[in-house]
Amino acid sequence: MPIRHSIVGIDSPDRLAAALQDAQYIADEGLSTAAYLALALGKPLLLEGAPGVGKTEGAKAIASILGRQLVRLQCYEGIDAAHALYEWNYPRQMLSIRQAHDEYVNIYSDEFLIARPMLDALRHPRDTVLLIDEIDRADHEFEAFLLEFLSDFSISIPERGTVRATEHPVVVLTSNRTRELHEALRRRCVYHWIDYPHPALEAQIVMMRASTVAQDTANRVVAAVGALRAEPLAKPPGVAETVEWAEAATLLNHQGAPWPAAFRRAIGVALKDHDDLLFMQPRLDQILDEAAA
Repeated sequence: MPIRHSIVGIDSPDRLAAALQDAQYIADEGLSTAAYLALALGKPLLLEGAPGVGKTEGAKAIASILGRQLVRLQCYEGIDAAHALYEWNYPRQMLSIRQAHDEYVNIYSDEFLIARPMLDALRHPRDTVLLIDEIDRADHEFEAFLLEFLSDFSISIPERGTVRATEHPVVVLTSNRTRELHEALRRRCVYHWIDYPHPALEAQIVMMRASTVAQDTANRVVAAVGALRAEPLAKPPGVAETVEWAEAATLLNHQGAPWPAAFRRAIGVALKDHDDLLFMQPRLDQILDEAAA
């Protein structure tokens, strides 16, 4: 089956994984396979998982290896088609009409059209990767609208006609699973669940992203973060927090703070919720001591 997107030199999941790693993103076999199939079949890629596991970063890495611009649509409660597709610049239209006097002005030309992410992706499918971020935060009405968009990759602009993509755009959707997505939307996508990485992989990510961190420090912070994630926290640390905690603790250590005090002093980089900090206060020393053992 031919690749439907231009991926020069990437003809297998393994080669895609290698390209992603070159872009500073480590993908396991499951993710690299799902991403490869989505690209090869011309289907959207749906990534689900807890906040902070690397869903958005995965989309950025895909855009990077394809040499394309990432066009991001951040979903939220109440988002509507105008924010996702396009809007007319009404003030500019009115100004042009006043200045034209009796001359004809086409107020529905590109000059007055404000393209939003989905229209941008349709018009430039070979130059963009469309990221529909946190689709679970949108309401069911917007999800139904998105379902129609993903069915034929076209939209209707009443004043202009139908805009249809010349080829399937590269689309990545992410969800934190705060609610269940409609089954019809899932059927149109290649699906992959991203879990927290196992300790060895997360330590590898720390070493790749934080050049100043020693291997022993990476192992310690990964062990401590794993213990924190096992607690009933409101906002457990994601992979980005693991990297930042390792960097912050290393910085404090270089300034004279001993281990594990450097980790404790930098805890605000890992835990960013007041109640979580209070909850972990009695056990934090034990977790840090065990991580250093």
